[in-house]
Amino acid sequence: MRILVLGSTGYLGGHIAERLRALPGVRLLRGGRAPVDDHRIDLATSTPEALAEQLGRAAPDAVVNCAGAVVGSTLTLAEVNSRGPAALCEAMRASVPTARLVHIGSAAEYGPGAVGERTAEDAPARPVTPYGATKLAGTLAVLETRLDALVLRVTNPVGPGAPPAGLPGRLTAELSRALVRTPHGAVRVGDLSAHRDFVDVRDVAQAVALALALPGRLPRLLNIGSGRAAPVRDLAHGLAAAAGFTGDVEETLGAVGRSTAVPWQCSDVTAAEWELGWQPRFTLRESLAALWAADGAPHLAPVTGEPR
Repeated sequence: MRILVLGSTGYLGGHIAERLRALPGVRLLRGGRAPVDDHRIDLATSTPEALAEQLGRAAPDAVVNCAGAVVGSTLTLAEVNSRGPAALCEAMRASVPTARLVHIGSAAEYGPGAVGERTAEDAPARPVTPYGATKLAGTLAVLETRLDALVLRVTNPVGPGAPPAGLPGRLTAELSRALVRTPHGAVRVGDLSAHRDFVDVRDVAQAVALALALPGRLPRLLNIGSGRAAPVRDLAHGLAAAAGFTGDVEETLGAVGRSTAVPWQCSDVTAAEWELGWQPRFTLRESLAALWAADGAPHLAPVTGEPR
């Protein structure tokens, strides 16, 4: 089976590519703008005709679209998250119409959830950020195509390799720097009062593998998350504990931002469990321990005094 992974050098894409490469009988192809990619594919700028030509050369049996932008201008987000999936669907219909498409969506498409409740796939999507809105537009393009396509709407991924654009990766880097001081001092974070559904990035990769392996048509949209909402504060203090950090985590309460705009998110993952035979395996504590082990700085010896 020839599987083309778009965005394989990103956070989710890297883990997904690693998981798929380990499957028997899989020939993994990488598409994107990085030098290591097998096929130079830029969903944000290529025309559907050019994409169709590239897909025809790759001849995949399945395509996994992990390409996306989390930060940047609204124009950048729209080009990557909205235009990209639409162009990809049009190109696949022209060149590889029988290939299965698995598109990685985001729970940010839902917007705020009702506190204490889990959001199912049939809930109305009401994003409150440009990121969520542009991801929703990309999801709609996939849902409306005639391809054998499905969207995995992923909650907040955490685990090894977390990028610095998000709290887990950024806090890992800050804790690494703080650990070289004795005493450890303090790290400063924003408002941690929101609740999020954290899912291990390795569990996301397993869901993609199952979505590609199962025969027959699958539901067009499935939530992938832990099915539990945890305070973001638990993530910050859990990561500090995994690092052995003895200083203070200083929180800026009441700061306006994406987290305060969406105080509660929790996905209902019953459909994914039923349709894919998938369940999240890793707890948040295990995800944070793996993140620190992979990206923290346990090799740095503490030094006395403050750095000069």
